[in-house]
Order: sequence, then structure tokens, then C-alpha cells
Amino acid sequence: MDRSKLVAVITGVISLLLAIGYLVLVQLLDFRGEMVPAPLSSLSIGGLGQLLF
Repeated sequence: MDRSKLVAVITGVISLLLAIGYLVLVQLLDFRGEMVPAPLSSLSIGGLGQLLF
């Protein structure tokens, strides 16, 4: 096997590993359940202004 084929095979294996890792990560994040937005009562403009100044 010449060098260019070896590089292609190694690149393909790395690509497959990254793709499988990405799919596992997405499944783990999806497994956590539905995303619930933060309550609006805890987000106050006055409180944020006090933190900045």
C-alpha cells in the first residue's frame, strides 16, 4: 500500500471515530430530557444593571 492510500485510510478512520463520538454526544445530551427555559422572574434588568456597575 502506497503512502497516499495509507493517509486516506487513516483519515477515514479518524473521520468515522469523530462522527460516532458526535452521535454519542448528541444522544447523551438528548437523553437528559426536554429543555426547560429559565424562569423569567429570576431575570431582572435592575439586578443585571447592579452587577455591571
